[in-house]
Amino acid sequence: MNPPEISTEEQAALFAEQMRHALDLLRAEVDSLRVQNNHDRDMANLRLTGLETAVHDHEMRIRADTDGVTQFKMWAGLASGGSGLMALAALIRSFLGGG
Repeated sequence: MNPPEISTEEQAALFAEQMRHALDLLRAEVDSLRVQNNHDRDMANLRLTGLETAVHDHEMRIRADTDGVTQFKMWAGLASGGSGLMALAALIRSFLGGG
């Protein structure tokens, strides 16, 4: 038993159907890659936004700490200068015989 012969038209139709199926598979793969690419881009944007927010928060904390240290140094300097001035006044008073 020999397999039945396929006509040229049937062969062309079969080949065309195979090409359509291959094209459908390629389109499905491209769509899948597009979805994955969009997801990866969204995740990267989300991570970048989070990092930018963290950096901004960190900068604000550093500025607040710097301001606090500057204010503390100013008040400490004023207090030190004030106590030194009071000691000088007491010294002068003691020399002048104030009681």
